[in-house]
Amino acid sequence: MTSPETGPAEDTGLLPVATPARTRAAVRELARPYRLLAVGGFGTLVVATAVGLFTQPLLGRIVDLAADREAEAVTGVVLLLVVVAVVQGVLTGVGVARIAKLGETVLARLRERFVERVLGLPLERVERAGSGDLTVRVTGDVSLVAEAVRSALPELARSVVAIVLTLGAMAVLDWRFLVAALLAVPVQAYTARWYLRRAVPLYAEQRVVTGRLQQQLLATIGGAVTVRTLRLERAHTERVTTRSRAAVGITMRGVKLVLSFYCRLHVGEFIGLAGVLGVGYWLVRDGSASLGTATAAALYFHSLFGPINAALVLLDDAQKATAGLSRLVGVADLPPPEEPGRPATARDASVTVAGLAHSYDDGHPVLHGIDLTLAPGEKVALVGASGAGKTTLAKLIAGIHRPSAGTVRLGGADLTELGPAAVRGAIALVTQETHVFSGPLAEDLRLARPGASDAELRAALARVDALTWAEALPDGLATVVGDGGHRLTSAQTQSLALARLVLADPPVAILDEATAEAGSTGARALEKAAAAAVEGRTALIVAHRLTQAATADRVVVLDAGRVVETGTHDALRAAGGRYAALWEAWTGTREAAHRTPAPAPSQHPAARPTSRTPAAPAGPQT
Repeated sequence: MTSPETGPAEDTGLLPVATPARTRAAVRELARPYRLLAVGGFGTLVVATAVGLFTQPLLGRIVDLAADREAEAVTGVVLLLVVVAVVQGVLTGVGVARIAKLGETVLARLRERFVERVLGLPLERVERAGSGDLTVRVTGDVSLVAEAVRSALPELARSVVAIVLTLGAMAVLDWRFLVAALLAVPVQAYTARWYLRRAVPLYAEQRVVTGRLQQQLLATIGGAVTVRTLRLERAHTERVTTRSRAAVGITMRGVKLVLSFYCRLHVGEFIGLAGVLGVGYWLVRDGSASLGTATAAALYFHSLFGPINAALVLLDDAQKATAGLSRLVGVADLPPPEEPGRPATARDASVTVAGLAHSYDDGHPVLHGIDLTLAPGEKVALVGASGAGKTTLAKLIAGIHRPSAGTVRLGGADLTELGPAAVRGAIALVTQETHVFSGPLAEDLRLARPGASDAELRAALARVDALTWAEALPDGLATVVGDGGHRLTSAQTQSLALARLVLADPPVAILDEATAEAGSTGARALEKAAAAAVEGRTALIVAHRLTQAATADRVVVLDAGRVVETGTHDALRAAGGRYAALWEAWTGTREAAHRTPAPAPSQHPAARPTSRTPAAPAGPQT
């Protein structure tokens, strides 16, 4: 699949990359509001370079004065050289600063658009691309573009201005000097074209290869426990090795390309300098130019070595930055999730799942025909062995993934009819992978409700029993946490996530093993906090500890992507089925196997145990 804006889409599901034309257009769009700053910066560089061009004629004048034995006149010329150097230095500094400011401002706007689009992307899209691809764009690509903006862009602008004005100055001395200098242009132009043709696709490929390597490293290191448990060390090591070799190979190709690039540039310099010196010798011998004029021409061309080489060498940085920039623009250009033209309205906080099926890969279904109903305010625990499909079901209900088949309804309205914004406001998902954002603890909490007062923050913390430790921090709620700040424990981090849930105040809450990282010492306290956080809400709790299931209104047991049991904790224990076995393994007793089955309470018909055969399609839902 291809797009004129983003180019070919890869089967790997990586996020899109903008085409060169679209990247240039995006930069123009971002820079358009700062035209005056751009004109002022480039104009100042032009004046600074023009002033600096007086250096070579003044040096030539010194040569003529020395040849005519007029040493006393040299002092005045030297003073002029000092004035030229000072003025040029000041103006160059001002111009470079303005160009750098322009670049930083445009980059800041691009960053804002990038972050806005990333935060608005469906999590399913991000997960399909892989965290490695997104991580490389956020870190590596942004760093490349930022470095180019801070150093390469001002230097490139200064170099281009110096080249144009210096060639003009050589023409003023004598048009034949300009012709001689231009002998180097065909070699340099061919070299630049040869390089660009190879560098653009090479560096684009390098960013993709690096992203794949990053993704593999994250998958291997992040899942180290699972890798060791399943004895997949060799397979993962081979994958890392293969992708590392690919990254090294493409890097070496880049090194060889740059070395060949430099060699070709030196040939052009030799041809141009030889031509200028030859013309100078001929003109001085013929009497058409003085020795000082020939010296000034040679110095002019020699002064071009720096700007020309800098401009051409900066093409290397420019191509790397362009490759990174196109990847940022590709994401920044992604359209926001579509909202329905006439969004539906949920009548209550009930959740109804009908015929739900899902697969991440074709032919490998994870869920099979799930039917499930959560009444408003009901707390349902979802249990099952690892790989049963609990997290997948939780994400489907939260609207993160779209089901392969079936529907998820909130208050009678299909999630697709409500729209992404309404779903985010109505359903909150808290997982065990919580995060502490860098900054004051109070601002971390206000991410859930930006306008929350200090009293509301304390009330939320108190509800999840976190106010005591929060106020005991060095600066209380003003304590800086996250990277570079005060380190919070795993239990405190998850308490913080639960407090954000309270502040967000959604009618439906989904806890996907949100207390799994607490450790045995903080398990009971965190489970109590989780229960308080979901009080009064419709809640689906993927239970890591079966003590959470014991306090739920109803327990749903998943096995191999199917609902095999549903009922109250006591009824399922008494039934002696799958849940009873899980409870026995959890508690270390055989009490469940010897108890007499008891019917479920009449007020919950759905609590009656269903067939415990693994092939059972689903349990009763009303």
